[in-house]
Amino acid sequence: MAKNKKDANRMESPQPGGKLKTKVYNDELALLHVELVKLQQWVIHKGLKVCIVFEGRDGAGKGGTIKAITERVSPRVFRVVALSAPTEREKSQMYLQRYIPHLPAAGEVVIFDRSWYNRSGVERVMGFCTEEQTRKFLTAVPSVEKAIVESGVILLKYWLEVSPEEQTRRLEARINDGRKIWKLSPMDLKSYSRWYDYSRARDDMFVATDTSWAPWFVARSDDKKRARLNIISHLLDNISYEELHREKVKLPKRQGPDGYKDSHFPFKFIPEKAWPTG
Repeated sequence: MAKNKKDANRMESPQPGGKLKTKVYNDELALLHVELVKLQQWVIHKGLKVCIVFEGRDGAGKGGTIKAITERVSPRVFRVVALSAPTEREKSQMYLQRYIPHLPAAGEVVIFDRSWYNRSGVERVMGFCTEEQTRKFLTAVPSVEKAIVESGVILLKYWLEVSPEEQTRRLEARINDGRKIWKLSPMDLKSYSRWYDYSRARDDMFVATDTSWAPWFVARSDDKKRARLNIISHLLDNISYEELHREKVKLPKRQGPDGYKDSHFPFKFIPEKAWPTG
């Protein structure tokens, strides 16, 4: 994979092209979903091991992007890993130890919704680790990722970058939305005030871990729809795959009743409400 830092020079500049219309997004996403299914079958067929890391600021759109990727594929192949805060036992382990068991085996695509880079991001900014621990992590992780890649894993690392204005708009929208309030934790509120601390942490992380074997790819995400399409397209472009031949599917003839009679069991059907039709 070749490095492409053209879009990373001005991290907080507006996303080009304007807001994407919903119909255009849905049409393009449907085409990309077809390609993701082709990729899925190829991963199984060839026993590929794919690991995709998503990082970025709070509200940058990581969760929505991951949902867009996994919406039409099998969760047995595309596995999402979103680890909770470490237990006391895990805190005593080697830092990367709890992430290693989640790496992909043959025929799997593992997506990390935040990853080992917590050490250089939220843990550093919020004081959950020392500067010395962060320094040791940033020194060690390129070698660990090289070992991962040399073991046959295709490793893709994405950073979603959102502008401060758009982040504010999204976080404020969560406050009064019962569907999204769970996304606004006390930690998110503390993190929000430390924009430039996160910028410095991000910059240090890029300098230390943007390597030829595991480069960082940056996606501007002020327009979430456009960012999702860009990331999925990039993902597909960076994993070589082919469409496998499949016989045309035809449903077989359904068996006859052979004496079966409808059951008189008192099934407990759920209530069917009169929902609005238009």
